[in-house]
Amino acid sequence: MSGRPARARGSEVALRRPVAVEHVPAWRDLLALVKPQITLFNLVTALGGLALAPGDPSDAPWVALAIGTVLIVGAANALNMYLERDIDCLMARTRRRPLPSGRMDPSVALAFGVALAVLAVPILTFLVHPLTGLLGVVAFLSYVCLYTPLKQRTTVATLIGSVPGAMPPLLGWTAMTGSLDAGALALFGVMFLWQIPHFHAIALFRRKEYDRAGLKILPSERGEATTRHAIVFYLALQVQVSLLLTPLGVAGRWYLLVAAVLGGGYFLYGLRGITSGGPRWARTLFLLSIAYLPILFLALVLDGAQ
Repeated sequence: MSGRPARARGSEVALRRPVAVEHVPAWRDLLALVKPQITLFNLVTALGGLALAPGDPSDAPWVALAIGTVLIVGAANALNMYLERDIDCLMARTRRRPLPSGRMDPSVALAFGVALAVLAVPILTFLVHPLTGLLGVVAFLSYVCLYTPLKQRTTVATLIGSVPGAMPPLLGWTAMTGSLDAGALALFGVMFLWQIPHFHAIALFRRKEYDRAGLKILPSERGEATTRHAIVFYLALQVQVSLLLTPLGVAGRWYLLVAAVLGGGYFLYGLRGITSGGPRWARTLFLLSIAYLPILFLALVLDGAQ
């Protein structure tokens, strides 16, 4: 017999019930598969990586990079939704997506995701640069074949999932230079480290929802205190790496000032969670992370373009 309270069992049963099928245009459901906001964010950081790389911007394959990035990110998101359609049924915020709601046949999502990937890889490889294409494939495979299935098996999936999320700036950098250097790797480091406290914060205030879906998250596996300490640890690393972009020549002193002030405030708020972290603190930290990265990236691009 299950030891879960009757209310918890009732909540899960309610989530498993089919959602009333809404009349949504097919094109809107296809668009939803690519997760437009996430795709747009990745596009912006890819173009930002191109703008920051050394070289003449007029010689860069801006259009091919933009198209290839949108396609490869969209493909990964569509296949992620295909693979997680049963999990999405158990989460209130995802159960109205095209697949769990029953508006779209899974085979359509599978074919759509594969088609986007088939188009993306040649564009990134032959119209941008072979190294860009290789990095795009690594990001795609690590997201679809590693991160997605491992989310239900280990909390290490959070680290693995941060790799494809940090790859777009490298797509842009290699589109310009055809190579990787310390500046590019520092950009990757900023994006990689930013995602970890961002996700742990979500996991803290959405713990019950993730547990119901069977996803392995640090608060459930190691406890909330350990999660708050991990957040502070990765915040400290992320702020330090962000400051390295100036001595590495990616940006100048104005960016350094913005990064120091912005990162210092972000870190200090995270530090408060060690002693007084709760759902409200975690939610606020999550919102701060959403504001922090665009401001940092804008300062980086503006100062680096001078």
